Amino acid sequence: MKVSKFGGSSVSNASQIKKVLNIVNSDPERQIIIVSAPGKRYDNDVKTTDLLIRLYEKVINNLDYIDKKREIIQRYDDIIKELHMSKDLLSIIDNTLEQYIATLKEQPERLLDALLSCGEDFNAQLIAQYNNSQGIPTKYLSPKEAGIIVTDIPQQAQILNSSYDKISTLKDYKEKLIIPGFFGVSEKDYIVTFPRGGSDITGAIISSGVKAKLYENFTDVSGIYKANPNIIKNPELIDEITYREMRELSYAGFSVFHDEALQPLYKDRIPVVIKNTNRPQDKGTYIVHDRQVNSKNIISGISCDKDFTVINIKKYLMNRQVGFTRKILGVLEDNNISFDHMPSGIDSISIVMRSKQIKNKERKVLNEIRKQCDVDELSIENDLAILMIVGEGMNQVVGTANKITHALAESGINLKMINQGASEISMMFGISVDDAEKAVLSTYEFCYHGIELKNLCDPA
Repeated sequence: MKVSKFGGSSVSNASQIKKVLNIVNSDPERQIIIVSAPGKRYDNDVKTTDLLIRLYEKVINNLDYIDKKREIIQRYDDIIKELHMSKDLLSIIDNTLEQYIATLKEQPERLLDALLSCGEDFNAQLIAQYNNSQGIPTKYLSPKEAGIIVTDIPQQAQILNSSYDKISTLKDYKEKLIIPGFFGVSEKDYIVTFPRGGSDITGAIISSGVKAKLYENFTDVSGIYKANPNIIKNPELIDEITYREMRELSYAGFSVFHDEALQPLYKDRIPVVIKNTNRPQDKGTYIVHDRQVNSKNIISGISCDKDFTVINIKKYLMNRQVGFTRKILGVLEDNNISFDHMPSGIDSISIVMRSKQIKNKERKVLNEIRKQCDVDELSIENDLAILMIVGEGMNQVVGTANKITHALAESGINLKMINQGASEISMMFGISVDDAEKAVLSTYEFCYHGIELKNLCDPA
């Protein structure tokens, strides 16, 4: 059995939905389908999820929301008309929106989750109805019926381990199943959405629950590129990448596949393939547990993410002070701040975090570190970018770090910090945010093609 998830661009209009169902119906092993809300139909279009957020904002601010509700219903009406379907679903959409607004208006976080879920939920119902009308036995299942029971923190759903027994029974259905992504239901019967990229997470949970042989993630690209195509012209596609490598690259800005979706797949070693709805014949990129490393695929990918902050701490004989690092981390914990990296020396330590973690808390945190740790020097720096070089084969090859630092030096990029984790599959370089794109370009060309950036710019 395969579980197939289709993203927003894949189900944005009637013609795309027909493509999706052609893919689904062409393979009897594609039994369980996870769908997103309708995405953008063209460049300046608005995603259905964004329309639902605007509806929510109208409601909680006691503004007239009828026009915004009509706009949402119209998105589905356009699809229904082109597919020549009954309009009965439009009344269900209208009534469902009004019911959520009436019952949850005084609970804003619950209302937001309920409204956000509607994009996927309505689309799943529509797609199931249409496929049935084409003579393919198909059943819509709500997340509750599918057994996706989650924790009860709004917008932060986590699957409960007890849910997997019910999810495992989905493989017994004879019909094709269409399940909306992005949300589950708590034990208190509230709708709760997953974090960003939630439909990926739904697909991964279902794949794990039914022990699928493959999780297909269909999107609008033919796989995962080795670097950002907005920076690198025609970057190469990755044929195969491990869960660990994908986790590192997702963390540093690769947005094709959500990193939280890897956890249930990693546990059961279920492979994932990223495929293109518009070019289903393309091989795609496979995410697997292990891969063969050779001289051509040592480095899997290069990514750079922005908006980091670093706290730099210096203390003479720091390495002899028992509990010094614990005190620093205690300050972060007391201020509800998580950190990402902690490179250190014998008399210094740097704490790297997402800038949003410490926003509006900088002065308080620094004062508490001074007070509790009696530091010699303390500074904070914003506008940091993190360049990640990721590859399972890097620890087997001499000179990889030298090659990367050479490429950065030749491009005139100053390194603020370097860190290689215990996993030995990634190297992190802290650089100025102004150098982020140049760093990706220089390391990509030098690491994959042996070309220095200065030569790229040389007319000769």
